[in-house]
Amino acid sequence: MTSKGIDLQQYIRDIPDWPKEGILFRDITPLLADPEAFAAAVDALSAGFTGTGVEYVAAVEARGFIFGAAVAEKLGAGFVPIRKKGKLPWQTESVTYDLEYGTDTLEVHCDAVKSGAKVLMVDDLLATAGTMAAACELVEKIGGQVTGIVFLIELADLGGRQKIAGYEVTSIISYE
Repeated sequence: MTSKGIDLQQYIRDIPDWPKEGILFRDITPLLADPEAFAAAVDALSAGFTGTGVEYVAAVEARGFIFGAAVAEKLGAGFVPIRKKGKLPWQTESVTYDLEYGTDTLEVHCDAVKSGAKVLMVDDLLATAGTMAAACELVEKIGGQVTGIVFLIELADLGGRQKIAGYEVTSIISYE
């Protein structure tokens, strides 16, 4: 994907066999380290949602926070941090979801969004979509309306898009 004349994919480093053998990890740290590439990525993530009335941008820790907060600022929206269980200091709502090897729980403050507010979900990577599906469920549980989901990278061959098929899903870079 080219944004502002920058080929964003050239800033994604491939790391074979990490975190375990047989996995090709897509490392975004070179993109984050380059101010022009990072700005272009934020512009690309924001582009389809400018002027759509997005009131909040929600993202799951940790890499999602990097892009989510920047997109929120770009869109003039509030930022909603979605965290792992036990990390938020106020009253929370939670959703537990299945992983390949067990379960995990996400939490958000109960008052993180106004009822009926338009919420854009942002993350760095779409793989199997379990975490994003749970995050969307959580935002809706506290009264938000998910108006779209945007990812910097999609690993299309993992089929995660099917798990979140009920939403408008955009990815900037796709690997087959």
